Amino acid sequence: MHHLVIQCICLLFIIIFVVMLAQRIKVAYPILLVLVGLPLGFVPFLRGIEIQPELIFVIILPPLLYEAAWNTSWKDFWKWRRVISSFAFPVVILTSCVVAFVSSSLIPGFTLAAGFLLGGIVSPPDAVSASAILKNIKVPRRFISIVEGESLLNDASSLVVFRFALAAVLTGSFVFREAATDFVVVIVMGIVTGIAVALVFYAIHRWLPTSTNIDVVLTFVTPYVMYMLAEEFLFSGVLAVVSGGLFLSARRHEFLSHRSRLQGVNVWEAVAFVLNGFVFILIGLEFPVIIKNLGPEGFAPALRYSLIITGVLIVTRLASTMGAIVVTRFMANFITVADRNPGWKAPILFGWTGMRGVVSLAAALSIPLSMNSGIPFPNRDLILFITFTVILVTLVLQGLTLPLVVKWVNMPDPDLTITYEQQQQLMRKKISHLSLRILNEEYAEHTVKNDMIKALKLRYTADIELLKDWEHEDNGVKATEYYKDYREIMARLLKEQRALLHDLNKKESISDVLVKHQLELLDLEEEKLRQYFELGKE
Repeated sequence: MHHLVIQCICLLFIIIFVVMLAQRIKVAYPILLVLVGLPLGFVPFLRGIEIQPELIFVIILPPLLYEAAWNTSWKDFWKWRRVISSFAFPVVILTSCVVAFVSSSLIPGFTLAAGFLLGGIVSPPDAVSASAILKNIKVPRRFISIVEGESLLNDASSLVVFRFALAAVLTGSFVFREAATDFVVVIVMGIVTGIAVALVFYAIHRWLPTSTNIDVVLTFVTPYVMYMLAEEFLFSGVLAVVSGGLFLSARRHEFLSHRSRLQGVNVWEAVAFVLNGFVFILIGLEFPVIIKNLGPEGFAPALRYSLIITGVLIVTRLASTMGAIVVTRFMANFITVADRNPGWKAPILFGWTGMRGVVSLAAALSIPLSMNSGIPFPNRDLILFITFTVILVTLVLQGLTLPLVVKWVNMPDPDLTITYEQQQQLMRKKISHLSLRILNEEYAEHTVKNDMIKALKLRYTADIELLKDWEHEDNGVKATEYYKDYREIMARLLKEQRALLHDLNKKESISDVLVKHQLELLDLEEEKLRQYFELGKE
């Protein structure tokens, strides 16, 4: 047990240093973690680490899905729901069918059921790697929304395909009508289960006397309850977590205090970072073990099959995204679509974000070692090798070249009519107008008698005067320059204020508790400054 803990601590330090290196050389950290994990798999000290499918499905997958759903914009998700749904369900099923027929024709002794099993494993793209890459490059907001929204749903559809295909291999029978009915039931009831659990936790948060720490702990319990309850009734645990997470995320301001929201975001970001880091480095660590199981004679043909199937996956996704243009233009004649003419740039870019990852890994490892009759599961090692190769090649090939594709496509942002800086100033101006109206109409006496309220009114008045023309396009450059100066000067003031507080804390007459409280307020001010800056870079 101690040895395993030491191994995990060593891996955690490796993950931290690899991520820092990835930030320095501007490469998405999932790619670098997988590449670093490959040679680590040959280190004797780390050979004992094995990936258990239950570890990923039950422990790692629910919080990662919940964190992704929590950070997804429901407004954008709903706007692009048709595109997201088409790629999360029909395209995943299409990809599974293509992989099934190609693999059963290509690989000797590979049945069609085994082909569907493989198709269900490798069909869903992974959003973690795509999001990590897209954070460092400038792409339209709608593109990120579609990629993240697709990843929330395609995991569920692929795992349902995988479940039915595995049952067909184990039992030797498959009835399409029953499978189609079960497919719908699994998906619909998974969503219903997730929302039902979300309503329970919504009530707990809102009407019971919870504290900040209790709120954060409950957010960690929520995805596990959603996932395990849905899986207990053989529904989609993935869709339960996604639907419940989206439901609660859209209403977080109703049942969480400001402290719970701030503290929860910070804790969840750290947890998701660690979990993602372990998953991607373990992919590299496990690959040498898979190669060893194949043996020297089976490696060459397995590699050939893997590269062909990887190519099929890339071509199928690109063909699907280009075909979506035709479908969108046709459907625009009958229904209202978000974009009647998407062009060719977005489909090309979207088609190249087909990196595979966590779910494919977990599904492959969950294949049983033997059949119901006790004989070894046919081609299990080959399926594992193909899955790991697909993950590795798509991560490295598409991940490293995605920034080049973005630069080549040079896709403008059709939704960005005014800059983020101008949007920020417009919102600040409207907030100031609202605040002044309330002060003048309801608290007029206080603004005369109370100097603090009078200063508050002067602050909002000054904001309106300062921002009166900044929402106009002609003043966009002026707004950017003003805010840059403001940010630099404010950062200097915060630095000096912290130094002053630390000096004051050395005096016996000053309370350490009050100093820490004031430092927290400065941290919040700096965080607000940082968030404005991060939005302005998008």
